[in-house]
Amino acid sequence: MDTSGKEKEAMQLMAEADKKVKSSGSFLGGMFGGNHKVEDACEMYARAANMFKMAKNWTEAINCLNQAIDIYTDMGRFTIAAKHHMTIAEIYESELVDIEKAIAHYEQAADYYKGEESNSSANKCLLKVSLYSAQLEQYPKAIEIYEQVATNTMDNPLLKYNAKEYFFKAALCHFIVDELNAKLAIERYEGMFPAFADSRECKLLKKLFDAHEEQNAEAFTEAVKEYDSISRIDQWLTTMLLRIKKTIQGDAGDLK
Repeated sequence: MDTSGKEKEAMQLMAEADKKVKSSGSFLGGMFGGNHKVEDACEMYARAANMFKMAKNWTEAINCLNQAIDIYTDMGRFTIAAKHHMTIAEIYESELVDIEKAIAHYEQAADYYKGEESNSSANKCLLKVSLYSAQLEQYPKAIEIYEQVATNTMDNPLLKYNAKEYFFKAALCHFIVDELNAKLAIERYEGMFPAFADSRECKLLKKLFDAHEEQNAEAFTEAVKEYDSISRIDQWLTTMLLRIKKTIQGDAGDLK
């Protein structure tokens, strides 16, 4: 694919969009459809961003999306602004691998979605924030979000099945920080959401507590393996479980 051609086209679109924004701000531009011009400019910025993405020119793509975000927020079009924040977050997440910046853009997107009452889109962004916050050892922030999203979903017949996963992840974050807090949190979750008490996740947590109290690394690993044989353990869970297991004396530092 000829990326230089895409980049050239993107630059032209960006220059055209800049021109439209400037002319919409002038007296005559304002009289003759200023708003329309600004909307056109936003679409041009978004198209330019896509072309920069195809050319793997990530910083220019982000720059175009930010220009569009500024205009959309001024116009009160927060849903589209949120979508662009998500796109920027994904670039930071997958391409530039700057997790702190990805978190910031997912948070901003979640705020805008919440303001527009698009709760499921807001939750989707918040779950990314909690996932990465926990990875960066920002456990209180991760716990707060997992508990908030679990509480939002547990009364929804279509989503309540997911609530146990979020309570489970919150409990694991608690466990890394302090075992007693984790136990108290689980009691609270069971009271709020009785289905959690019967879940495989809750049973695993209780086995892990026992193994941790006995400082028994083998029992810890066995409990994890048993759970993994039915519900596959992903990379995030593996990381969290290893962090807990490392606090057992004489631990080899794996889950084998």
